[in-house]
Amino acid sequence: MPNSKTRFLTAEWRNLVMLNYLVDPDILKPNLPAFTELDLWQGKCLVSMVGFMFRETRVLGVKWPWHVNFEEVNLRFYVRHFDGKQWKRGAVFVSEIVPKPVIALIANNLYNEHYRALPMRHSVTKTGADQTQFLYEWKVKDRWNKIGATVANSLKPIVPGSAEEFIFEHYWGYNRINDYKTMQYEVEHISWQVAEVRDYIFEADIKELYGEAFVPYLSERPYSAFWANGSEVSVRIANKLLFAPVLPDAATDHL
Repeated sequence: MPNSKTRFLTAEWRNLVMLNYLVDPDILKPNLPAFTELDLWQGKCLVSMVGFMFRETRVLGVKWPWHVNFEEVNLRFYVRHFDGKQWKRGAVFVSEIVPKPVIALIANNLYNEHYRALPMRHSVTKTGADQTQFLYEWKVKDRWNKIGATVANSLKPIVPGSAEEFIFEHYWGYNRINDYKTMQYEVEHISWQVAEVRDYIFEADIKELYGEAFVPYLSERPYSAFWANGSEVSVRIANKLLFAPVLPDAATDHL
């Protein structure tokens, strides 16, 4: 099925904090979309807790009042899909939190996402001559949960083949509809710049937000912690995968 080239959403994604955790692949199976497989980093199955800012948001070219600049926190994992010609590397969202109920309603209905609207806030604080703290918070059961990182102010490009490239450069989104149908959409942006993460924080009601299965994994120290400056992004209109792909021969699959 050809992909639509209509831009559903354009925005800036800025100041992305990514805390990456090792998990048992079995806990992701209920969320694994049809016709995809887990995309592993050096044989390791990772999920990422992500906090970032939406800026200058437009839906179908329109800036909706009070829905232009806002926070998002999400939990995602990584998959790939073979479309008959090439492997497409993508992300699957277990949960997404925003402060705007309308955004959650639209994304859940049109993209089969898993958005939840909660009170949110963020801060950017200089904590030294050469570093800055980025903090994202959301309120659950009268308690402020948080994810953040203290980051060096110097930027550098993402190195090809690096762990940062694996985490940041997934340009497709996949959402499970059922055992035989998957939502697919394309995300476009330039390659981002990254900076050294010197410290991080993650405090959350993991069971309430993500379920019992994630508690032992998200309670551990993250496997890695990254930060990226972000850029303008475009999210294309989604389509549906309704057929099983013809996988390449093992001899030609170099991924």
